[in-house]
Amino acid sequence: MARRYDSRTTIFSPEGRLYQVEYAMEAISLAGIALGVLATDGIVLAAEKKVTSKLLEQTASAEKIYKLSDRIICGVAGITADANILINWTRSHAQKYLFTYDEEIPVEQLVQRVCDLKQGYTQYGGLRPFGVSFIFAGYDEQHGFQLYHSDPSGNYGGWKATCIGANNATAQSILKQDYKDDMNVEDAKALAIKVLSKTMDSTTLNSEKLEFATIRQVDGKVVYDLFKPSEIDALLKEQNVGADAMEEGQ
Repeated sequence: MARRYDSRTTIFSPEGRLYQVEYAMEAISLAGIALGVLATDGIVLAAEKKVTSKLLEQTASAEKIYKLSDRIICGVAGITADANILINWTRSHAQKYLFTYDEEIPVEQLVQRVCDLKQGYTQYGGLRPFGVSFIFAGYDEQHGFQLYHSDPSGNYGGWKATCIGANNATAQSILKQDYKDDMNVEDAKALAIKVLSKTMDSTTLNSEKLEFATIRQVDGKVVYDLFKPSEIDALLKEQNVGADAMEEGQ
């Protein structure tokens, strides 16, 4: 039955479903996991890297976590090429707002604008949905630190902790069980590492397979920190989850 209705983005099935949008979400569920955890003093983003090679210059390239403006970052899961288009559009929109109003764009407003664009690609003929989901993390004076999740349909929502990508159901279950409202950034890091260690397909975790970033407020300024490989390995060792720790556990 689905084949009669899945060739066009704009055609509803008799059950009221848009199959092309569902196919885009299925593509995301096969991508590496990305998660965000909201803390009292910042936000932690962590993600699984699928492209792992000793020849890759890890300090100069990012696959899963990107900076959108001075106060907003995002994690992605899905088709990287689609993500790049939306990231460039979002960066441009944030800079236009800054140029026009001489202040940073509110986090939810930026999320809503990019979701409006994504929704348009599910409504008009000749287009296909973007096969990518985002986790947005940012700060503004009105609402403080905020964490949002958006999907290819253009829907979005605010979260205290959320994840996208492979094994997201298991990750959501762990987050729901272990998340606490009074967590600080250090606690959020530990929770993110715990979730990744239990949901990633790899038997060992190291800097070649992970991206890690935090956004915090330091001395009244919002600071974005994308961890270097050495910092990720140190964090894994601190949490007793690195390759050496896992070998000892066995």
